Amino acid sequence: MHQHAHADASGVHVGPERAALQAPLAVNENVLANAEVDLNAKLRFTKAPIILTDQRLLTLEEGGQWRAWPLNPGLRLQHHDHAGVGTLALHDAASRLHVWRFTLGSQVPVLRLVEQFERRLHDMAHGPQVSDEDLTQCPSCKAQLPPDADDCPVCSRELETPPSTWVLLRLWRFAKPYQGQLLAGFLLTLASTAATLVAPYLTIPLMDKVLIPFQNGQAIDPHLVAWLLSGLLGSAVVAWALSWARTYLLALVSERISADLRTATFDHLLGLSLDYFGSKRTGDLMARIGSETDRLSVFLSLHALDFATDVLMITMTAGILLSINPWLALVTLIPLPFIAWLIHLVRDRLRTGFEKIDRVWGEVTNVLADTIPGIRVVKAFAQEAREAQRFKDANQHNLEINDRLNKTWSLFSPTVALMTEIGLLVVWAFGIWLISHHDITVGVLTAFLAYIGRFYGRLDSMSRIVSVTQKAAAGAKRIFDILDHVSSVPEPAHPVPLKTVQGGLQMESVGFRYGSRSVIRSLNLEIKPGEMIGLVGHSGSGKSTLVNLICRFYDVTDGAIKLDGVDIRRIGVSDFRRHIGLVLQEPFLFFGTIAENIAYGKPDATREEIVAAARAAHAHEFILRLPQGYDSLVGERGQGLSGGERQRISIARALLINPRILILDEATSAVDTETEKEIQRALDNLVQGRTTIAIAHRLSTLRKADRLVVMDRGQVVEVGPHDELMARQGAYWRLYEAQARKAEQDAALDAE
Repeated sequence: MHQHAHADASGVHVGPERAALQAPLAVNENVLANAEVDLNAKLRFTKAPIILTDQRLLTLEEGGQWRAWPLNPGLRLQHHDHAGVGTLALHDAASRLHVWRFTLGSQVPVLRLVEQFERRLHDMAHGPQVSDEDLTQCPSCKAQLPPDADDCPVCSRELETPPSTWVLLRLWRFAKPYQGQLLAGFLLTLASTAATLVAPYLTIPLMDKVLIPFQNGQAIDPHLVAWLLSGLLGSAVVAWALSWARTYLLALVSERISADLRTATFDHLLGLSLDYFGSKRTGDLMARIGSETDRLSVFLSLHALDFATDVLMITMTAGILLSINPWLALVTLIPLPFIAWLIHLVRDRLRTGFEKIDRVWGEVTNVLADTIPGIRVVKAFAQEAREAQRFKDANQHNLEINDRLNKTWSLFSPTVALMTEIGLLVVWAFGIWLISHHDITVGVLTAFLAYIGRFYGRLDSMSRIVSVTQKAAAGAKRIFDILDHVSSVPEPAHPVPLKTVQGGLQMESVGFRYGSRSVIRSLNLEIKPGEMIGLVGHSGSGKSTLVNLICRFYDVTDGAIKLDGVDIRRIGVSDFRRHIGLVLQEPFLFFGTIAENIAYGKPDATREEIVAAARAAHAHEFILRLPQGYDSLVGERGQGLSGGERQRISIARALLINPRILILDEATSAVDTETEKEIQRALDNLVQGRTTIAIAHRLSTLRKADRLVVMDRGQVVEVGPHDELMARQGAYWRLYEAQARKAEQDAALDAE
């Protein structure tokens, strides 16, 4: 698709919300849903928005032209996926009108659009069932639901789309660097399988030339017996050595493949934008990167190897059986069609079942990920019994799903075993009949039965591989769901290098939406290099959202934010953010030493630099009072320190990287007055010579700001110094007076 179709003047990619705003909509036309597909008809990566309004379905074609279909009850949107590629087709009563293709990273937005499309057609035909005010929202995918809905149609449809076994072929991307070792492993597997097939063949002369002649009165030839037994021992030793070598080699390779997969998934996860993490549970992501990659490692090192051995064993055994006696070999193969039919019958149930098990296990890990970090709150409110019940309920749900799947699996395996036993009886009966007609010898039947034991054993093993293959496919799908997800804060194709950063920021007609809700609208603001700006406004006025946009945690949906005249979307994300220092209301400290936390943004900092940053942040004194000073462990999330101490360490962390732009988000709101004074002295050191944007709960803390920016409902309503804004008696004056009255009331209550 041509670049101008959905890129703005800066060459930056435009998302589906922006495309919806640029679409040729009528005055009274409302957008209900939008999605963005990422493949063209030739399955090459491109971007094309699909927009559903209350009147039409629109899409942007490769020529840069919008195409639209008016909604009518005869239209149908059909969605399916195969081998990791999704297809969305628009039909009317007579023909297919259009088709879109996409990777599964675009699956959920497409499913939401299909759900809204079907709902809109239903409403056009039968009238709306519920008003928009009555709708609820799915907590997982944010789809709109009727108030009495038991299940989300988007999530359930996503769940009912089973993971295709072909998704395992996508692991070749990670296996390719080890293709030499994999080829060696395959050759070792071939050789070890061939070695195990020597022993049954040697039983033919052992029976026909040694044992049966001995029963008929002939003497045993010791040299022949020695040769045959030596052959049996030699084949067993060779098979053991080859099997050990291939198992060890392929186990090493599979561990490296899964380690590469784990690393690539985590690296990709770190590159995704904050909105992705906002829609995911920590426990679910931990389960995907941890247990799913372990499952794939076991599959690659054990089960895939066993499957390859089974296929080789069955193929080579069948060839030997046909060479010995074709008719007896054909009788041996009688159970095969029935076993193949059973596998086909059970496979789909197992696929869907394992996908459900993975999701339900995510519920169990989510309870753990919620409760353990929040154990202080749990104990403070005496909610141990409630959390225990939550875990018990999630565990019970997991048990029920597993029980349902085990009913299917427990019937499948014994049925396959029964069929192989029946097949063995048929071979016995037919073999005895052939011996009675002198068509084969007893030695041939004995060898046949030895080969059949291997043949049917491998057949039973292959039937069991269905279970582990579907488990691995479900795990691979959940991992590739992460890898297929494209960040909504993309890296520019040709990043502009940052040489000397002055720190000037320009916001030009900035707009931003959370889904369909507009949070920032037509915001214009210029911040000069080295200027301190105070952001004030009621809760929900858009202050924190604006800070998130400046940090490029999200990208604007309208307008542009520029650093020294350059659109920040044209700058490499890491290159841009290393010039920003962030001090949050609730500072996050990692498990480790004080020194490691201060040096987090500059890991190669010297101890002198760390101490200098701590002194400037007024943290040096309390750090020295700790048992091991700068080498003291702070505990999980800094639980061993007070709120004020954690805040000063976060200020030291920001000071150490020497940023040109400083963001203070309610940095002193969660501490007492004395600690606030200490932090304020540290902040005075921090803001010197830097462009500073400060959000403060207490307006009195912003007295030193060069200008105050008052926000209301996503727009700037006033800009100016404190005294000037107070003289105007506008929005800022009302905020200040309301806060002053509240302070007086609190003081009066304290006096009582």
